[in-house]
Amino acid sequence: MPFPRSSGVLLHPTSLPSRFGIGDLGSEAYRFVEFLAESKQKLWQVLPLGPTGYGNSPYMCFSAMAGNPLLISPERLRDDGLLSEEDFANLPQFPADKVDFESVIQAKTPLLKKACESFIQQTSPKSQQRFKSFCTSKAYWLDDYALFMALRDAHEAESWHKWEPELAERDPATLAKVERELASEIIYHKYLQFEFFRQWSDLKRFANDRNIQIIGDIPIYVAHDSADVWAHPEYFCLDEESKEPALMAGVPPDYFSETGQLWGNPVYDWETLQKDHFKWWVERFQSLLDYVDIVRIDHFRGFEAYWAVERGEETAINGEWIKAPGDALFQVIRDKFGKLPVLAEDLGVITPEVEKLRDDFEFPGMKILHFAFGSGAGNPYLPFNYDRNSVVYTGTHDNNTTVGWYENLPEHEKQGLLAYICCVSSEGIHWDLIRLALSSIANQAIIPLQDILGLGSAARMNVPSEGVGNWEWRYLPGSLTYKEIEIFRKLTETFGRA
Repeated sequence: MPFPRSSGVLLHPTSLPSRFGIGDLGSEAYRFVEFLAESKQKLWQVLPLGPTGYGNSPYMCFSAMAGNPLLISPERLRDDGLLSEEDFANLPQFPADKVDFESVIQAKTPLLKKACESFIQQTSPKSQQRFKSFCTSKAYWLDDYALFMALRDAHEAESWHKWEPELAERDPATLAKVERELASEIIYHKYLQFEFFRQWSDLKRFANDRNIQIIGDIPIYVAHDSADVWAHPEYFCLDEESKEPALMAGVPPDYFSETGQLWGNPVYDWETLQKDHFKWWVERFQSLLDYVDIVRIDHFRGFEAYWAVERGEETAINGEWIKAPGDALFQVIRDKFGKLPVLAEDLGVITPEVEKLRDDFEFPGMKILHFAFGSGAGNPYLPFNYDRNSVVYTGTHDNNTTVGWYENLPEHEKQGLLAYICCVSSEGIHWDLIRLALSSIANQAIIPLQDILGLGSAARMNVPSEGVGNWEWRYLPGSLTYKEIEIFRKLTETFGRA
């Protein structure tokens, strides 16, 4: 569905300042929303909010429907009487400008466990009833997730396909036995989800009250080591004996990588999903639409045809395109939810069939200014080639920052850019590209916060195909000054997006 003309900011909550080493849903998140409101923004785009595993990628989570407990604010738990200020006395000295995930996990886990104990022992019957109601309403994914995480802890983080066969294959009698044995651990993981979504719902309500909508992100694939694959192996292409992915997801060689990107996720058994009327996908959309206003679908082209690489390959070069029933899927979801508030990440190898699938459901596509220059007037990412029903970005979380991009731009692309904007202004190349995005006819414009702050390559969020060192960037306290608010607000008003 087309959206009204507006603009907003791309920032993952982990990138917020916090004394706990990682951004969370506490006071700085509310200050960021106030920054959006003061600069007349209408949109806050986040990355997937799920619990991350190896590599800390929000696109590789232990659940497609759960929230990341590391985003829970200990200060809000303190304000609720579940922790005390004394509990924070021995926090380590975290880096201010990045997330050290290992240190954060070690520091926050004891706090979360203590909060859970306090909640169970001290809270009112009314709060206990809210917890029970949450568990009942989310049972369709929460029961499997909490058991999966409890079992994973008991197996010292070993992947589910290496567990005892009775557990890996979900023997009912064995599961009933471990549910009794791990009852307290299961309650702990359910409590973390209750607390995450309670804090997130409060923050979303605060944003909505200021006319700011949340854009969530739904990765097309889920991690192999996840509650989803363990609980529903029939929906994924797995090797019958080893339970490892028989066909792995990825993309062929492209702008980001000469060998393509081999993600390693199992691809879907779409035939089985379709026979089940896409029940799992409907539940997945339902779980996300409960907590965001708009959904960005990552790797949209994979719903028309997906790149599949056989097990054993080390790069994504040797794969093949396989058709997917995206039209049938989105029709079922539309029948369930009505016209969908969806943005389509339609980057990569885009065919007329992908464009038709996108346009048949009126999903806005994405335009990236970093891709626009150096290849002539026919480049689809040049603003004069846009459709109104699209979303323009200076760059995404997978791109360099605009300052870093410009510093590394090949000379012919730099000349193409300068021919388009005339010259770099005194405000800097980052504001020149922000102006270009906001002035375009695209209905939505989304700007990464790194570009608003004029930061270089060190602030990049992700380098595709590199497995470590990503997703760590945080902005420093006090970075959002009156100067940024004033420039951003004036541009937003000038180009009719306020």
